[in-house]
Amino acid sequence: MSTRPPPPDQGEHDAQDATEAELPGLGARLREHRQANRLTLEAAAARAGLSPAYLSRLETGRRQPSLPVLLSLARLYGGTVAGLLGGQAGPPDPVVRGGVVEPSRTGGWGYRRAGVPGRAMQALHVHVPPGLQDAVVRVHAGEEWLYVVRGRLRLTLGQSAYLLDAGDSAQFDSLTPHRLAADSADGVELLFVHTLLQSPGSDLCLGDPPRSL
Repeated sequence: MSTRPPPPDQGEHDAQDATEAELPGLGARLREHRQANRLTLEAAAARAGLSPAYLSRLETGRRQPSLPVLLSLARLYGGTVAGLLGGQAGPPDPVVRGGVVEPSRTGGWGYRRAGVPGRAMQALHVHVPPGLQDAVVRVHAGEEWLYVVRGRLRLTLGQSAYLLDAGDSAQFDSLTPHRLAADSADGVELLFVHTLLQSPGSDLCLGDPPRSL
């Protein structure tokens, strides 16, 4: 069994100040998705590998999540990153035109949807900035594939670290503790595909306790 690192709370996440307001309305959508899944703040935070205090700050708009955190929450709530960001479901067209999808930013990461919403696999075009998220370790059910378009990526899988240059790719079981970081001065540009799995939460339906702000 893999060992999950301590839930993130301060550190790199606290660098994202509420005044950035990169994604207006995101906090309310996170809270709505959690409540729709009948999860308490504590239960959702535990399933996503976060601290309840940090998830509370996300839901009140006092912090902006990184893309890895959004991926974890999307999987937990059985939705998509695009849905959490407020994107509208498009027509059932298998082709995604590059000039149609507007880019977004969250937690310093650049994000552009590269696939059709509502599918079992979610495809993203991602820019990882330098110097961020090296301490964010993720462990969750599913599978991930990535391809380095530009720059150099530092990929850590368990106890092993890899440097991937443009043209390199990787595929791995998401239950392996993993983290992504840019190893080049301008960051790294990725094509990223992950499976979307919903975590069962029927045993965590306990109502919504009071929260300290």
